[in-house]
Amino acid sequence: MKKSMKLLAMALAGTFVLSGCADNADKQTSSTGTAASTTAALQTAAETTAKSSDEAESSQETADQSTDSSKNSDNTSVRVGSLKGPTSMGLAQLMDRAKKGETENDYTFTMVGKADELVGSVANGDLDIVLVPANVASILYTKTQGNVNVIDINTLGVLYVVASDDSISSMEDLKGKTLYMTGKGTTPEYVMNYLLSENGLTDGDVTLEFKSEAAEVASVLKEDPSAVGVLPQPFATAACIQNEALKPVLDLTEQWNLLNKENGSQLVTGVTIVRSDFLKEHEDAVKLFIEDHKVSAAYTSEHLDEAAEMVAALGIVEKAPVAKKAMPACNIVCITGDEMKSALSGYLSVLEAADAKSVGGQLPADDFYLSLIHI
Repeated sequence: MKKSMKLLAMALAGTFVLSGCADNADKQTSSTGTAASTTAALQTAAETTAKSSDEAESSQETADQSTDSSKNSDNTSVRVGSLKGPTSMGLAQLMDRAKKGETENDYTFTMVGKADELVGSVANGDLDIVLVPANVASILYTKTQGNVNVIDINTLGVLYVVASDDSISSMEDLKGKTLYMTGKGTTPEYVMNYLLSENGLTDGDVTLEFKSEAAEVASVLKEDPSAVGVLPQPFATAACIQNEALKPVLDLTEQWNLLNKENGSQLVTGVTIVRSDFLKEHEDAVKLFIEDHKVSAAYTSEHLDEAAEMVAALGIVEKAPVAKKAMPACNIVCITGDEMKSALSGYLSVLEAADAKSVGGQLPADDFYLSLIHI
């Protein structure tokens, strides 16, 4: 066991590219990070794992002997990691319940601003369940040799075309326009190119002008009333609050669905993954988490005022009024089972066609998609 952990740690030191679309609430950007920062995270994780595996060998042997009796015990400690922004909104009620001691699992929550901060923690075993951009989950599956499984989709698409132009009501209406957006060389660009292409628009029909941060896009929209932008939530909502002339004119999730009515593919922002090692030891605790997550996600939609206050208090979004207005547009869900597989596999196939590196070089195998319960 220790030898396999060392081999995994060495494998994690390899290079891969993060081309995600998680929103950094601190820096207002839709990119999840760079190859260099992610490689550094994995390198650190590899070194930490290799070192700790030697030091813990004797104690692990003792722990292994008592594992069977504690596999499905009550109050299992479950360490959950997530990103600030939409992917954590659906956890707000669960976080609040856990803080009050009202959950069966003993949850510890860690929330960060960048996906690569979670990558290292998953790789070295410091987190058990994490909510990450969909493509990052696929990358981790490949780089850990299948040591992570996806258990639910937590957020569908959060990208919106915003403008003051009332004439825009379809993708075809974007012909001849310049779109200001973030995410060059990452999933927002691949999604937009896919939607444009499938609607018969070529490179010459629409110009994509990339900015480094969502705040820069909002600034262009404020200065130029004729400009058209593509922003993720909650920044699309914030921009519209700050500039009353702006409004969302196209929901890119709806546009994706129009193209994929028959195959079940959906525009996916965030998914929830579990370490396979943790799952083997605590399957009941993982099932319970999915049930808790389902209830929490539903609460976010059904109790908007209360959920917005929780989201702000937890630091997921800075201000409750922005959270309240943005959450209905964030497509917060908890999709499991066959629907999860159809939605996510279709989305990853589009990314793989655009850039195989964005999903880890290849699409994940069927065992990536884990169906523990049907809810």
